[in-house]
Amino acid sequence: MGASSCKKYLDVNTNPNAATSSTPDLVLPQAIVYTAAQVSSFNDYGSRTVGYSVNAGGYGGFGSVWTYDYATSEMNGLWNTTYDVLEDFQYVITSTQGSTTYAYYNAAARIMKAYNFQLLVDEYNNIPYTKALQGSNAVVPTYDNGKDIYPALANQIDSALALINGNPLALNLTAATDPLFGGNMTLWKQFANTIKLRLIIRGTGATTFANNTFDPAGFLTTDAIVNPGYAKASGQQNPSWNTWVTGYTNSAGARSYIPGEFAFGYYNGAKLTDPARGNAIYYNFPNTPINQMGIGTVSVPNAPATAGAWYAATPATIPAVGALGNNIGVMKGYNMGEPLMLAAESYFLQAEANVRGIVAGTAQTNFLNGIKASFAYLYTLPNGSTQTGYNAAADAATYQTANAGSYLVNFSLALTTAQKTEAIITQKYIALNFIHGHEAWNEYRRTKYPVSSGITTNNPYGSMASVLSSSTRPDKLPTRVQYPASEYSYNASNVPSGISVFSSLIFWAQ
Repeated sequence: MGASSCKKYLDVNTNPNAATSSTPDLVLPQAIVYTAAQVSSFNDYGSRTVGYSVNAGGYGGFGSVWTYDYATSEMNGLWNTTYDVLEDFQYVITSTQGSTTYAYYNAAARIMKAYNFQLLVDEYNNIPYTKALQGSNAVVPTYDNGKDIYPALANQIDSALALINGNPLALNLTAATDPLFGGNMTLWKQFANTIKLRLIIRGTGATTFANNTFDPAGFLTTDAIVNPGYAKASGQQNPSWNTWVTGYTNSAGARSYIPGEFAFGYYNGAKLTDPARGNAIYYNFPNTPINQMGIGTVSVPNAPATAGAWYAATPATIPAVGALGNNIGVMKGYNMGEPLMLAAESYFLQAEANVRGIVAGTAQTNFLNGIKASFAYLYTLPNGSTQTGYNAAADAATYQTANAGSYLVNFSLALTTAQKTEAIITQKYIALNFIHGHEAWNEYRRTKYPVSSGITTNNPYGSMASVLSSSTRPDKLPTRVQYPASEYSYNASNVPSGISVFSSLIFWAQ
């Protein structure tokens, strides 16, 4: 049911950490591609937790997806595969350490190491870090506190930026060795800055950072998208498309989930009015089949049969299965890139940083840029061009006019810090819809925005929680997943005990 939690694509070396013939220029690109596939898996988990996706009709066996009472045997791929990818990045770091020629490889690997370790801390809190990735030298690594790992990741990013800035004659990354930015080191620096900003925003108040400054390159203004050349072939399709729309043989993707009413209400007028993005994301909007998590009666609608609920089309325009693709929205095509970070998220991070005094700038300007960037991403085709007839700036302005009375859209009406934060996080939630569900889930746990009621019965637009939740929390939601069973089997002396999915908090969470 649902999606795989260990999606690996375009494999060029089965085990680069054990192979003696691996080189950084082979391992770095595959590890970046593996990260993109893993982010797709994190999105699958986050989306069904934060109200983006819910169970469809015609399926059973949802179990802990409905109750949130996660076992140690569930979602192990979030842990195991991320550490697998981290071993690849560590190989690059170790094999290029001290080499001025390969300084950019080392820097990129450090940035990606920070990115992947944040995924783990944000889901598990305390994890192996200082003793991790050492192979036979530390087969049962000790655990570090999440609040200590965050500053260490920021330091990793500072080291990477110093390598980029201090080695202008280093061997350049290329499109072949860098499926993320094609060797553009300015974009790598902006990506690094933005990851560090996310660490500081999420961690400030719960931990301390040695250096709160950023490289002059600034923050991302474009989407950070991985595309190694996804193609309609076995093991080579975009991982999200392959899961949710069609396989390479045109077999149907997952149809066990449809959109949640909680998220859908930000488009259909129940909470906000946004038909432009609604039409860009959902099949047959506003008549898309929707549900609330946990409702499993015979009246629950099934997912659209041809392409699923997140393929933007209407019944009259849906092409034959073999012709699906070259589309706008979230599911653009089998050859679309997989985003690691959206420009919209970067702008909303900056807006919150402005409100909190972490960086200089105008919060309202970054807030509006975040909304425009969300429209812009949805309006792009798999090749990165904007679909003819679509104008992100114009439609963002129309959106603001249609919701002029809400401080969630009209930032000038947000008068308090709480209202400004709620507006920023709510718009981030909308921008990340079924793209980065895990990041929306992280931000909800940190801020409790967008507001979700603990009253689940007959409240589908007001609560993202399942009606069958076992959670005792006021919002009826979980706080985390369990450590994998393998840790309790092979690292029992170090793995934390007494973990509760309803009360054990990530160090930055409420």
